[in-house]
Amino acid sequence: MTKTVLVSGAGIAGPAAAHWLHRGGYRVTVVESAPALRPGGQAVDFRGEQVKLLAAMGVLDEVRRYETAMGDQTVLGLDARPVLTVPGAAWSGEVEILRGDLARILYEHTADHTEYVFGDRVTSLTETADGVDVTFRHGAPRRFDLVVGADGVHSGVRAAAFGPAGDFRRDLGFGIAGYTAPNHLGLDHTSIMYNEPGRGLTVGSHRRADQLHVSLVFAADGIEFDRRTPGEQRALIAQLFADTGWETPKLLEALPGAGDLYVDSISQVHLDRWSAGRVVLLGDAAWCAGPGGSGTGLAMMGAQVLAGELVAAGGDHVTAFAKYEERLRKPATVGQKNGKGAGNFLAPRTAAKIRGRNRVYRMLSTRLLGGLFVRMTDRAANALEYREYPGLDSAHRGTRLAARRDVRHS
Repeated sequence: MTKTVLVSGAGIAGPAAAHWLHRGGYRVTVVESAPALRPGGQAVDFRGEQVKLLAAMGVLDEVRRYETAMGDQTVLGLDARPVLTVPGAAWSGEVEILRGDLARILYEHTADHTEYVFGDRVTSLTETADGVDVTFRHGAPRRFDLVVGADGVHSGVRAAAFGPAGDFRRDLGFGIAGYTAPNHLGLDHTSIMYNEPGRGLTVGSHRRADQLHVSLVFAADGIEFDRRTPGEQRALIAQLFADTGWETPKLLEALPGAGDLYVDSISQVHLDRWSAGRVVLLGDAAWCAGPGGSGTGLAMMGAQVLAGELVAAGGDHVTAFAKYEERLRKPATVGQKNGKGAGNFLAPRTAAKIRGRNRVYRMLSTRLLGGLFVRMTDRAANALEYREYPGLDSAHRGTRLAARRDVRHS
């Protein structure tokens, strides 16, 4: 009898897990709290071992079709004048793609053999002798052989199986926001970074010449992010950046109509273990590192390892989950070390620290030290070696659904 797996989260890690679990012979259901795939989001890049993974999944050519192809980044000083230029390869890796484009590609790659349920979420998990009984906010209760929490830093599966988020989430004192705005700057496959104390803006334009992708990082001491409505999120960003110079007032004009706005704290997740019985965590739900921690690539690598270890263990989830964690622990720790200082790098809290960051940035952008910069950014991406699993990578072994099935709850 084919084993069933519930995956919570249809972002990146969830569909990646659906792909590999299907190859391993599992029937997969993905439940997503949003009513549809989430658009927008920042660009994510892949390097080295992670590019091998994309090729093994059969999506590398499609990812390259939608790559950002970003060029150099101009860094402005406190007077809003250019002070240095950073080569695009330092940030963009071997291939870079918008998170929303990647999510769509992975969804389309898996939808014919995966049941997707949108607009619903897990509310409780009860393990039995032969499965996990799951209740949902809207759908009827169901039983699955295994449950994978791939639902991000605010994971509902983690809360149900391990406890409150406050027990595991460590906020790093900064917030992050992003949205799309009209390209009034006329940028073309380039980006600009501007800072004032405790605030950082990066804007760039790539595949769509009429759009700017706006990323905001800010000191967030004492700010509560949870349970804010979209309107409250817009008001928060408008307030925090109201007196910021350069092109910020013009960029904020697009905020009321930005349908892809996201706002959150920069946080990390630390757990002593990533599994509890038949429930296992993947990606940000288990080891969120923050910006610069290669979280997207490692989550996708982790999905392949998880499915591969289940196949190697003959479906013995206790053995497989232990082997999965053994392989992922060190790479996840490397990513967290890389991501820990992201807020201070992207939004230094004082003018002196901004100037100091720019001096370091300038040195690392020279030909002499450029290789060191690339090695630093590659470190997290290559912390886990891509490894084939017999019976997983060699052929598609999963049970194919008779027809594509999406369920959407309003």
